[in-house]
Amino acid sequence: MRNRNAVVTGSTTGIGLATARELARQGCHVMLNGFGDRAEIDRLCTEIAAQSGTTIVYSGADLSRPEEARAMMADAAAALGPIDILVNNAGVQHVAAVHEFPDDKWDLLLAVNLSAAFHTIKAALPAMRERRWGRIVNTASVLGMVGAPHKPAYVATKHGIIGLTKSVAIEVAEHGITCNAVCPGTVLTPIIEKQIAQQAQVTGLPEERVLQAVFLDRMPTGRLIPPEEVAAAIAFLCSDAAASITGTAIPVDGGYTTH
Repeated sequence: MRNRNAVVTGSTTGIGLATARELARQGCHVMLNGFGDRAEIDRLCTEIAAQSGTTIVYSGADLSRPEEARAMMADAAAALGPIDILVNNAGVQHVAAVHEFPDDKWDLLLAVNLSAAFHTIKAALPAMRERRWGRIVNTASVLGMVGAPHKPAYVATKHGIIGLTKSVAIEVAEHGITCNAVCPGTVLTPIIEKQIAQQAQVTGLPEERVLQAVFLDRMPTGRLIPPEEVAAAIAFLCSDAAASITGTAIPVDGGYTTH
């Protein structure tokens, strides 16, 4: 993937950061996106660029705002050149029973987890179609394939991102563009760490039991998934070797969806 240009959203931590590192290692120029301490993000950009010999830039776009998502894509093309690879990884979570779920949290999850991907894909496709090559990978979740209590917005948006993936894949297949989703199981990322207290509250379990009872007991492997394993799957889907894989939702879930 030498000299491909990539945008990876939600890439200052977790799966997104591991994906940005892996794409850069394979020769891609990458725009990172996400929140966090700016000095630490600048350090990350410098570190990844030095290790990979590629160009690494950053956008602090708030993807809950469509205009910022569109501006980010324009800024990426201006900084790197036409975008070849788009990884929609940004996501947020909130845990509450349906009848208690805050309206503003529902709207936020729809905006970040689903609508932002629509806006970035829409912005990326014209140049991909013109060059007849492109790779789009959307980070869904095992909860895009099965249901779960106390996560109505997250489950809805992750099912939605898989539907969007399939629709886009059909539309662009004849233009040399693929669109796929990966569906991780439990990866210990900030989004999971923030859920532990919320899950303890809604389930009545002590926090030290939540990780095992709520997340790991459904995974036959019984272990947390390293972000690098999800990143490796994403990078493969971005490669020439995956040219015939499109419209799929690929679990990287330790066997979660075998139940």
